[in-house]
Amino acid sequence: MIGIIGGSGLYELEGFEILQRVRLGTPFGEPSSQIVVAQVEGKKLFFISRHGEGHVYPPHKVPYKANLWALRELGVKRVLGVSAVGGINRSFKPGDFVVVDDLLDFTKGREDTYYEGKFSLPVSGEDPVARLLREGKVVHIDASQVYCPQMRGLLVDTLKSLKLPYHASGVYACTEGPRFETPAEIRRIEKAGGDVVGMTGYPESVLARELTMCYASLCVVANPAAGIAGYRLTSQEVIDLMKARERDIVSLIIQFVKTLPEERTCGCERILEGAVV
Repeated sequence: MIGIIGGSGLYELEGFEILQRVRLGTPFGEPSSQIVVAQVEGKKLFFISRHGEGHVYPPHKVPYKANLWALRELGVKRVLGVSAVGGINRSFKPGDFVVVDDLLDFTKGREDTYYEGKFSLPVSGEDPVARLLREGKVVHIDASQVYCPQMRGLLVDTLKSLKLPYHASGVYACTEGPRFETPAEIRRIEKAGGDVVGMTGYPESVLARELTMCYASLCVVANPAAGIAGYRLTSQEVIDLMKARERDIVSLIIQFVKTLPEERTCGCERILEGAVV
């Protein structure tokens, strides 16, 4: 089963067969929204609004750990995060989709691991994740491939089949927010190799990996980043762009879910092997 985490401008699943809406608590707090259980040609999917109903969670306050744990409790093995981003790479235009394949973290002290050693929260369950938390183990997961290659490949194929403008790779730089970046910060990120910039891609991606989930990020370029745009950036243009792309995003998700094979061939479920101290 797959979970969809919707970012700015994607708060509902329009056009899907909705089965139920679930409120679920977790040992890590309440998720940012109710979980919408939907269906696509007999396949279940679970949707969470990253910023909550009414967009009440700023990027640095999103309950990332609760969101992913809730999806895990519902049996989700794969997660697709949808995000609006600013374009740094000059070839990335507003409205383009980007299937990112690497990550730069410029956040400032977000809770970015479940594995806190002796300070880990004990949880119930007999799967490897629960046991490691209960035993207070220290875990260092590999981050050389944060985004699931199987999911990424299928996203690219889906974008191609729908004839949507896309880039098959890119480096996502995550900043703390909630303010937009300064031109100097964007120049620094560009020199570091960042292609797009956003505020929510971290720690969501690595937390999913820690839970042995496959994770992929579908980014939509909402505007050029600060200093590149040449004008004052606003939140409204981000929302407007995402609304303009909403039909394409929904079509893409439907096609992606329909063609996603049941078998995971990527190795993401083995991320804990050799990671425990």
